[in-house]
Amino acid sequence: MYTYLKYDQADGVGTITLNRPEVYNALNDELTFELQDVLKHIHRDMEVRVVVLTGEGKAFCSGQDLKSGSPDVKRSFIDSLHKRYNPIIRALRTLNKPVICRLNGVAAGAGCSLALACDLIVAAEEAMLTEVFVNIGLVLDSGSTYFLPRLVGSAKAFELATMGTRVKAPDAYQMGLVNKVVPMSELDEAVAFYTDYYAKAPTKAVALMKKMLNKAGHSSLDDMLDYEAYCQEIAGNSEDYKEGVNAFLEKRKPNFTGN
Repeated sequence: MYTYLKYDQADGVGTITLNRPEVYNALNDELTFELQDVLKHIHRDMEVRVVVLTGEGKAFCSGQDLKSGSPDVKRSFIDSLHKRYNPIIRALRTLNKPVICRLNGVAAGAGCSLALACDLIVAAEEAMLTEVFVNIGLVLDSGSTYFLPRLVGSAKAFELATMGTRVKAPDAYQMGLVNKVVPMSELDEAVAFYTDYYAKAPTKAVALMKKMLNKAGHSSLDDMLDYEAYCQEIAGNSEDYKEGVNAFLEKRKPNFTGN
């Protein structure tokens, strides 16, 4: 179905694999549009309760494929971002299920933004993140100006952005950029720890909390108190809430269906 990515679904887990290993999964036009398409499909597929995003081969994603066009040819960067990259970032952040980045290698430029847009990042020790834009005279894009200062603070974000610093996975963990770092041989097991949990979690409640936490970054306390009440009304009328209460009363593990 897809040419530049692979998509697999099993046991409630949808796995997207960027599949241009010969160029470290650099993003060309076709791959960005395929990413948009698969995320739309996942949003509608209620069988999928958690998503994994990763890269084929040694890299996660090296960013924009600079060899796909000439710097001497006039192009519209604003059109490229509005049509190609921004829809992907919005889709990841508004997806009604958690997205786990399986960071198997370098994430550079827009590839770094792609990783930071996920809800959780599980990284191999060999992995690295770098906001490499400054090295070719560009600025951060694809959401990095939103995610980076929220994760590491404004001063550190300025340093990482303007110096294009290469941050190795253990250092990224200390900064709060990633959730977990393990040897490459243990990466799949570490990702499975999260997918096993979220595939059986109350998916509607998790999706609501994702929306709430996204909103909290630019809202007042009064706004969030009202929004919490609104979301709790939705969660409280779900089948999973009924199941959770019954399981508690019956002293058993709940069997959440995501409804």
